[in-house]
Amino acid sequence: MTSDGFEILVAGGGIAGLTAGLFAARAGRRTGLLLGDDIGGGHLLSVGRIEDFPGFPEGVPGFDLCPMLQEQAQDAGVEFVTSTLKGLAPSDGAWTATTGEGETRAGTVIVATGSALRELDVPGEAQLRGHGVSDCATCDGPLHRGNTVAVVGGGDSALLEALELTNHVGRVLLLNRGESLDGQHTYASRVLEHASIEVRHSTVVEEVLGDTVVSGVRVKDTATGETAEEKVTGVFVYVGLRPRTDVLRDLVALDDEGRVPTDGAMRTFLPGLFAVGDIRTDSAAQAVAAAGDGATAAVAAHRYLADPGRAWPVPQPRGASA
Repeated sequence: MTSDGFEILVAGGGIAGLTAGLFAARAGRRTGLLLGDDIGGGHLLSVGRIEDFPGFPEGVPGFDLCPMLQEQAQDAGVEFVTSTLKGLAPSDGAWTATTGEGETRAGTVIVATGSALRELDVPGEAQLRGHGVSDCATCDGPLHRGNTVAVVGGGDSALLEALELTNHVGRVLLLNRGESLDGQHTYASRVLEHASIEVRHSTVVEEVLGDTVVSGVRVKDTATGETAEEKVTGVFVYVGLRPRTDVLRDLVALDDEGRVPTDGAMRTFLPGLFAVGDIRTDSAAQAVAAAGDGATAAVAAHRYLADPGRAWPVPQPRGASA
């Protein structure tokens, strides 16, 4: 980090954070980016093909898109720091950020810490993570070649990973809590039509079975109450996202889902503090939306630094938690 800090400090190295850093640096601002747990792009690194990012009609692998964006931001002048944001405090019209490497001062802060994948929180899941329990089909799918695996979830991530797994495994059992799939129509249609994917609605996992490796799952039909055991060699879990907003909990009132209320310019109610991507209220939770959030926040931060006295709106959280 520079000894006198940054004009714009971005926390998070996913699509939202990298785009914010890119636009902040291109505006001529001294920009630092804390990569944190998102070195190289975060969750998208494990996505084999992102089909709905503009400009890539054939799709683009996450492990290609994210490094390209990081290189672009670095070329624009962003200073990358392989550290995590530990704390934030207002300080004489600016901000003091505490990181794994100490403290630094920033005129504005754009928080883009993203989300963590939610867990099933059932017996056997934690013990067998890395031994059949996974959240990366691209990484671990080849380990189950020809076998049956379970995918848990019904949103975009679950559907995409189920489709990716069909390139490696013999059969995919998609276990969906709801009565219908929640993901994009395009993905849902492909899943429902795929000969190697069996979809079971109104189904929850009660236990992941196995001693040293996954051998199956015990499932429950929520409509009938009946339980059954299914033999699988892998369990891929995609049951939603938990926003990583703990660092902001003592600064701003979060909504019921733990997300940060902002206005259209990504501004929180604290002057100079922005929130972008998955962590903000009403986020679309899509890569292209995260990129848009990052660009919007960087432009707003640049304008704020040019005129700190301009009016700052106060977004009101809906169902905020203290």
